[in-house]
Amino acid sequence: EIPIFKPDEHLVKVLRASPRKRLQYVAVEGLVQADGEPLASQFVPRCFGVIQKIAAEEHWKYWNSLSRTWNSRTMNRKETNNSVPFSLVSPGAYMTDLYVKVQNPLEASGDFLERVYYKVRHAEADLVNVVLQGLSGEKPVAMEESEELLVVGSTLTGFGEVVLEGGQVMRLQAPQDGRKYILVPRDHRSFMDRHERSASMWKMLAAAAGITGASLLAKVIFGLVAKEDDKSK
Repeated sequence: EIPIFKPDEHLVKVLRASPRKRLQYVAVEGLVQADGEPLASQFVPRCFGVIQKIAAEEHWKYWNSLSRTWNSRTMNRKETNNSVPFSLVSPGAYMTDLYVKVQNPLEASGDFLERVYYKVRHAEADLVNVVLQGLSGEKPVAMEESEELLVVGSTLTGFGEVVLEGGQVMRLQAPQDGRKYILVPRDHRSFMDRHERSASMWKMLAAAAGITGASLLAKVIFGLVAKEDDKSK
């Protein structure tokens, strides 16, 4: 089982006693805290994060003269990504000197961003636009906007390598042994429970598929045997 730690004195002691002051693959659970000024949401007041993704795309329809139908397409997609350095701290420990800096979080796998804003703006149709659409064979349908954040104060669990620098500064980074660097937006126990439920579901599906496959194979074999019996008669 993967060892689980929090950004506290216990983790510092374990790192100091470890070879090269390094733990090769562990889980660190804590609250997200910006190292400096956090990123402000562009759409939600008083909402701040450390990683931000803003996306906008247009939905259009164009006239297909062959099928004589309006077909849909997406165009002019724009995506903006921003990030600031951040660390994990223990709950209730915002004024502590103990924290784990998260290195290169954009290189980690995991769906750790929370969607804080989503809106679809439908295009308004007026007489001029209708005429232009008839001439061009294209018409706007809607503009879709969304914003995702890794929110300050949210719980985050990182799976990776932890090193101690300067006797006090801890850093979570991608493992050097090739194992996956993962960030998940929940505590370790919730993540493991969800993972175990998914694994159990896949086992059940595999077992069901195996039973179904065996039943089908038995039917095929029975059919072949029956045919052979008919021929022998």
